[in-house]
Amino acid sequence: MLVSEVDPKGLIRESYSIDGITLPECKTIFFDWAIQIELGANPADHIQFCIDHYGAELQKHPMTKVLTEALAPAPVQKRRGGRSGRITDAGQRRDGQSE
Repeated sequence: MLVSEVDPKGLIRESYSIDGITLPECKTIFFDWAIQIELGANPADHIQFCIDHYGAELQKHPMTKVLTEALAPAPVQKRRGGRSGRITDAGQRRDGQSE
């Protein structure tokens, strides 16, 4: 991969050069960068490339934290509360006491 393919607008590169950048600002930049990844490309490969290329020497930078967290697996979905936790899609009660 080339830097020009992974970070064509230089968003990730610029985030590392901004003095005093905060974690929320890095998250915003990351989402702006992520939406421009080509359809069909593996985002994890692009993220890992950015970590290796930009963040290897800047482990404590907030953008490195954002990129590293983006590689983590998605959390397991928990049971939903409220009505959706008590009623099936067919409208039946989950506790078996439907009339």
